Amino acid sequence: MELKKTAVAGTLESSDLQITISPAINGLSFELTSDVKKQFGDQIIATIEDVLKKYEIENATIQIVDKGALDLVIRARAVAAVERALETEDINWEAL
Repeated sequence: MELKKTAVAGTLESSDLQITISPAINGLSFELTSDVKKQFGDQIIATIEDVLKKYEIENATIQIVDKGALDLVIRARAVAAVERALETEDINWEAL
């Protein structure tokens, strides 16, 4: 699927994550800012990649600011951002 616009989900509060997803043409590009990037950076990106795979999104620029979010929060924020960027009416519950 192709993203229609840039979308944001999440906050910069403690235990949350803010994700900004934008249309792109050169595959997936990730920019992660996190205090625990060394320990959990690969897992954060893998969780978001899994959501993007379920939506069949192959081209996007993803900016992530992590404030200690758990995996389920990361997944929920990614789904919200993708749904907003696709401008869909119905949520793809299978992506969760």
